[in-house]
Amino acid sequence: MSINSILIIKLWGTGDVMLSMPVVSNLRVRYPDARIDFLVEKRSAGIIRGNLWITNLIEFDKKKDSDISFIRRVRAGRYDMVLDLFSNPRTALATFLSGARLRVGYPFPGRSYAYNVKVTPRGDFVHNLEFNLDSLRRLNVPILDPFPHVPLTAADESGVETWFQENGLTGRTVVAVNPNCGRETERWSLENFAALSDRIANEYSAAILIVWGPGEESAVARMQELMKAPSLLIPKLSLIQLAALLKRCTYFVTNDSGPMHIGAAAGVPTLGIFGPVNPKLQGPYGERNRWVHHTALDCLGCNLLKCPIGIRCM
Repeated sequence: MSINSILIIKLWGTGDVMLSMPVVSNLRVRYPDARIDFLVEKRSAGIIRGNLWITNLIEFDKKKDSDISFIRRVRAGRYDMVLDLFSNPRTALATFLSGARLRVGYPFPGRSYAYNVKVTPRGDFVHNLEFNLDSLRRLNVPILDPFPHVPLTAADESGVETWFQENGLTGRTVVAVNPNCGRETERWSLENFAALSDRIANEYSAAILIVWGPGEESAVARMQELMKAPSLLIPKLSLIQLAALLKRCTYFVTNDSGPMHIGAAAGVPTLGIFGPVNPKLQGPYGERNRWVHHTALDCLGCNLLKCPIGIRCM
């Protein structure tokens, strides 16, 4: 069967998008001349905007776009194959109505109708990246490189190098620290991050960079106030520029978040701090990376957004 046009659907956060990148890169090797489009939520599009593996980036704004417009945009692509790596009710219906000859997805309850190539869901047993790659295994597409990557331009990297030089960081041990996270139940306290950063700075003569994004200015300013050692806030960056900066660092310590997966993909040894989410399923991917987890508790893996017992896992 000739495959000339492919759509990959992966909604949700930046980390989820990063963990789907090996699907894109291996499909590009298998179908070098195909049009490969990627449908993603607008809030996460920045990490793959300009990605050379992707022909067209389709951004979905769930606050503004209706289900009908979502379906119309999928149908308008006239794809030979749609890979629904999200498989929620909206994406399943759009895949079913896409007109594609191959409709690949995970047959969760109420969604099996949408796919004629069904991928056995293993999300409770394997890392999310492997969950995504199962779609390629089901299609017998060779997986030549299982790791996520962030393609960077020379301009991205030179801009970071200039900032490092201007701030006296070149040649030093540089540890980036990310105290932020979208979910309250997954945030280690600012007090703990400040104390750990002081210890790293003192014991390893390390420069501490504090990572932040939109809406997180007050939190990182408070962390700087709590620290005794000097620290630097990173400049305002795009997600791609953040990857370039993290690549330049020696280590990265972070809550479970999109930047955690960006750092791991950029190649910096990354330590993830985990609470209610199972790091074996969602942790930083790769042998150079580690996580910490309060394994003495029996409530781990609850994935709760609100904790009735005081977030003891963090």
